[in-house]
Amino acid sequence: MLVSAKEMLDKAKAGHYAVGHFNINNLEWTKSILSVAQEMNSPVILGVSEGAGKYMTGYKTVAAMVKAMIEEMGITVPVALHLDHGSYEGCKKCIEAGFSSIMFDGSHLPIEENIEKTKELVKLAHENGMSIEAEVGSIGGEEDGVIGAGEFADPEECKKIADLGVDFLAAGIGNIHGKYPANWPGLNFDVLAKVQEKTGTLPLVLHGGTGIPAEMIQKAINLGVSKINVNTECQLSFAEATRKYIEAGKDLEGKGFDPRKLLAPGAEAIKATVREKIELFGSANKA
Repeated sequence: MLVSAKEMLDKAKAGHYAVGHFNINNLEWTKSILSVAQEMNSPVILGVSEGAGKYMTGYKTVAAMVKAMIEEMGITVPVALHLDHGSYEGCKKCIEAGFSSIMFDGSHLPIEENIEKTKELVKLAHENGMSIEAEVGSIGGEEDGVIGAGEFADPEECKKIADLGVDFLAAGIGNIHGKYPANWPGLNFDVLAKVQEKTGTLPLVLHGGTGIPAEMIQKAINLGVSKINVNTECQLSFAEATRKYIEAGKDLEGKGFDPRKLLAPGAEAIKATVREKIELFGSANKA
């Protein structure tokens, strides 16, 4: 059964660990992430970008697939199905489709408009038993066509958005989507500490979790980050394992071309990445 992400993230904040948000792209991704979460007894958030939702033919398809897989696989750990970087329209569609959590990304809007739309969506989400994430200060890099320059969040604006009743908040602290460049200066912990000071017990979210050094992740968790988003890293491990399988000519041996065999090394690689992250975030045995 799907649950809202509120309770698992409130627990994470109080217990000084973080829950992994792993983006899904298809059945293999979903199956790999769910099986590792169950194996490690960890709560998990399945993230769906608007691009991935479109790729999987729509949010209703995604919700139906995830709900059926939870049942068929006998998953008992808490699972939230969450819209990642949602537009106002996308959020409304996911509420109708049966998601259990949404993120409204109004970070590119003037703060007044961001507040107005967030307020409306908070009401809608809570009426439907869903959790809602908001964002202040865009996250750098690109995620499925959503491009952010990587600003630092203004702690005062964070407080304004937090006061609207959102369940968790993504604040830009120098983090970026995708691979980090060699000259990346790192996360700005001063900004994070100020945001935490203004928002109190509200769980904070770190987007662009791929490639951030382990000690920075730990420090961010200690400063109130309770949800960490991982996408690129799973894609890279999947691609690398699939490339090795093809380059080794395995698809030409016997029935190696069967998609169940062809996609298996990639699915195993996703599992290994998810295991590593759950370990690092400290959410194992927290279900």
